[in-house]
Amino acid sequence: MTSDLAVNVCMKAIQTIFMCAGPMLIAGLIVGLIVSILQAATQVNEQTLTFIPKIVSVFLTLLLFGPWIINTLTNFSLGIFETLATF
Repeated sequence: MTSDLAVNVCMKAIQTIFMCAGPMLIAGLIVGLIVSILQAATQVNEQTLTFIPKIVSVFLTLLLFGPWIINTLTNFSLGIFETLATF
């Protein structure tokens, strides 16, 4: 295995991680921002209030994007195995 191939595999792995984790992170960020704005507007400073909406939004996003994430990870894994089979 050459160093170029190793760098390429690592780069694709990082891209795959960002693509798969991105939707859940973005959903949590948006819901957290909305809850923070509501807390600032109503002056409710409860720290635990943000956790439940974030957890629910991340869970719903995972349900929505789950098949796509599994397909992306499967394609990446198959590509890695095909690359290793050539050596």
